[in-house]
Amino acid sequence: MTTGNRNPAGDDWFARLPVSPDIYPQKLDLVRGLVLAIEMHAPDYRAASFLDDRILMPSTKGVWLSQLRAAGAAARVTDPRPLHFVFHTGHVGSTLVSRLLDETGIVLPLREPLPLRSLAEAHDALGRSESLLSESDFRDALEMMMRLWTRGYDWTRAVVLKATSSAGRIAIPLLEARPGSRAICLNLAAEPYVATLLAGRNSADDLRGHAAGRMIRLQALCTGPPNPLHGYSPGELAALGWLVETASQWQVAQRLPRRVLAVDFEAFLADVTDGITRILDHFGLPLDDAHRAAVAASPVLRRYSKAPERAYTSTDRDAALRASRRDNAAEIGRALAWLERLGRSEPQIASVLDGAGGIKAIGYG
Repeated sequence: MTTGNRNPAGDDWFARLPVSPDIYPQKLDLVRGLVLAIEMHAPDYRAASFLDDRILMPSTKGVWLSQLRAAGAAARVTDPRPLHFVFHTGHVGSTLVSRLLDETGIVLPLREPLPLRSLAEAHDALGRSESLLSESDFRDALEMMMRLWTRGYDWTRAVVLKATSSAGRIAIPLLEARPGSRAICLNLAAEPYVATLLAGRNSADDLRGHAAGRMIRLQALCTGPPNPLHGYSPGELAALGWLVETASQWQVAQRLPRRVLAVDFEAFLADVTDGITRILDHFGLPLDDAHRAAVAASPVLRRYSKAPERAYTSTDRDAALRASRRDNAAEIGRALAWLERLGRSEPQIASVLDGAGGIKAIGYG
């Protein structure tokens, strides 16, 4: 891949960037002030489970543009589409929901774009001495990406960006930057969430890998320091993840209640057609009878959304949950007890738990 300064390829891609999603800003390097633009097409967006480095192949065509040039291109976006968001707590069917929205034929999906993670990390540091960006710098970078994310094809009625679970912590800045944007907050109650995570093959590594960042976010919710992270059990680490992501959803719902729709994934699975109808209505998008039938019969419902080559149904999910509840009963109990203790001692966490409907335990606690 080449650098977009003073080369014909860079000039051509700079010209195409504001008018077509076929040139996609895949990476935002805020340290070097560069944007990696790659060639993408409509089928590529639909195929991609994640728009991170997993979409980069030896055959991928791309060029690095200076952030200044990319911002200039973003300022020339003249036909923006409405931009909406899917925020979620992780492992709650967000990719399935995103793929079902694809079935309407009017939504351009952006599943977990890597620049959003870069913006979330930059936002965490704002106002501190180690921040590379000023508040103004951050707003400029955010505006650049928001404008580039609004590009669509002729058939695109809206762009729906599915964030990574942890990027929900900047939901408020994202929505406040675009007053017309709306969001769904996809979630589960604590008990099925913990059971789901503990059922995962690589759950222990995943939980430990994200634990430090989640602990920092937990400290912001507590009046005193939480117990040291090294003493947490796997179930408690899973509960930590649920709590901080649920808190982010609770905060954005409190701040912007009319622009956020809470969606419980188990309720969604119980009536998928009604769930998609409610989501599209929230986004101001139509769903006629033909589209409704397409969603209800979609093969997406019979595949594992993050790896569509693998068969997976709601029946498979139910079986995995039953097995996890049997095999991980002690850890699930520890997780729920930890949440209950925090709720008794920390007022802000008590508010989050109340807002999330409390801890819905099945035979625990």
